[in-house]
Amino acid sequence: MSAPPKSPGVPITDRRQLVEYHEAGNKPPAAWRVGTEHEKFVFRHSDLRRVPYEGPDGIQALLQGMTRFGWKPVVEAGNIIALENDARCSITLEPGGQFELSGAPLETVHQTCDEVHEHLRQVREVCDELGLGMLGLGFDPKSRREDVSWMPKGRYRIMRDYMPKRGGHGLDMMLRTCTVQANLDYQSEADMVKKFRASLALQPVASALFANSPFTEGKPNGYQSYRSFVWTDLDPDRSGMLPFVFEDGFGFERYVDYLLDVPMYFVYRDGNYIDASGQSFRDFIAGKLPALPGEVPTMTDWVDHSTTAFPEVRLKTYLEMRGADGGPWRRLCALPALWVGLLYDQTALDAAYDLIADWTETERAAMRAEVPRFGLDTRIRSRTLRDVALEVLDFAREGLHRRARRGQGGEDETHFLDTLFSIAGSGRTPASELLEDFNTRWKGDIDKVYEEYAY
Repeated sequence: MSAPPKSPGVPITDRRQLVEYHEAGNKPPAAWRVGTEHEKFVFRHSDLRRVPYEGPDGIQALLQGMTRFGWKPVVEAGNIIALENDARCSITLEPGGQFELSGAPLETVHQTCDEVHEHLRQVREVCDELGLGMLGLGFDPKSRREDVSWMPKGRYRIMRDYMPKRGGHGLDMMLRTCTVQANLDYQSEADMVKKFRASLALQPVASALFANSPFTEGKPNGYQSYRSFVWTDLDPDRSGMLPFVFEDGFGFERYVDYLLDVPMYFVYRDGNYIDASGQSFRDFIAGKLPALPGEVPTMTDWVDHSTTAFPEVRLKTYLEMRGADGGPWRRLCALPALWVGLLYDQTALDAAYDLIADWTETERAAMRAEVPRFGLDTRIRSRTLRDVALEVLDFAREGLHRRARRGQGGEDETHFLDTLFSIAGSGRTPASELLEDFNTRWKGDIDKVYEEYAY
């Protein structure tokens, strides 16, 4: 999640400013970039427990150790809670200390993979000195909620108090989940709409291909992606499949109206997060916010508020693909490759859009509800998501081939999809492999996952 804002921004006096914020994301194809974000659980090698913020081997010590590579600390209330560098990257902390790299906007998946490898090299060096490891799964395989320490970030205190009022798994989302996410650009409002619809309808396919969270508190939980299930019981006001995206007339204005109706969490003022949970951003614009009576918001407040909606695809000045479980390093480059191949080639985008164009709201919702448990066996009409995934991967591969962005060895970006073709071709999700290992080689010992799946 985001670090504290640095400046308040321009006061909001008209709803049109909010629409213009999202319109400002319009870019010509030559300026399109891909950003990749990935989260990891940090654990001690000595006892496999999650790491608190404080202490000689805590998250704070890990952040301090990373500064040797040129990272600059971001401080809140005297605590380092994020890192930044000159390459437009940041390292941030999820509520339970999940360690997230928010990568720079890059031209190719090759560059993304280089960035991932360099980040993992850095964290390995520091973690080895501290006796720590990092694990790539969608849901913590062992820890209970009460085993996980909260990070000292003001926004998390407010969210922690509010979330249990709206759903049963908000605290699990905050403390025990990890994801990998890809961020992509759009050329115009029409291009944004087409990409939003295609990617939102196909998020269950990504969730199935990356399903990697079959354990809870040391035992199988009956799900392929328990992380995806957690997000279905979070807060109906700010999560889900956004049916209005598929309605006639959808565009920037309609998304702004959606965000205006998402209840607020907080307002950041003078280094402090002020509790505004459940209050209305519309009232804020009118100067009637109970938390700050008489004040009107700034654009920075709007940017902050936009990060507190959690749909499967989220619009900022780019589109965020949010449906995948976190995983091992070899799959981190596959997610941006999938979405770049589908969304940055017009022929592939047209094919993906045609594929989902007549899916109904009921069918999309059913896929989203069933994919956490059934993964690639989830059905859409007469097909399984395995069938759909193979077709979609073909679209993406051809899109990447036509892009013809070459790496140092002369290869294009298509090879980053190999791991996904293997999953879809076999019908075996990462979760299926984990469960097989648990029931055979590991003999029911969940600790083995820390040996075989750590970075």
